[in-house]
Amino acid sequence: MGDLYASNIDTGFAKRLRELRHAKGLSQTELGKLVGLHYTHIGRYERGTARPSGNALKRLADTLDVSVDYLIEGTTNAAARADFQDRELLRMFKDIEALPADEKLFVKKVLDALITKKKVQQLAQPVATA
Repeated sequence: MGDLYASNIDTGFAKRLRELRHAKGLSQTELGKLVGLHYTHIGRYERGTARPSGNALKRLADTLDVSVDYLIEGTTNAAARADFQDRELLRMFKDIEALPADEKLFVKKVLDALITKKKVQQLAQPVATA
């Protein structure tokens, strides 16, 4: 991955890793067990004194529900994925991204219709009077 990978890891990876681990309520030991690494490796990554291998980086991203890009670069779009709780739905959205454009448009229309229906139902509910 070259120098770009090294500089990006050094400038934000450690902080993002620590913040994501804390947000999940995990200790370094717990995160290490989940990704198959010793807790000392997690500590080194969080201090910025070591860099994970590509395989370890992927396992960290998967466990913390973010993309590898987010861990390395901290992009905003990937940050939104960090809070996505329904992993099955996230997997489905990733699969949908691979569909042809016309099929993606159909999925978007169906989702829009469902969301609109829910909003209309909420608006139609009687308002409680004080």
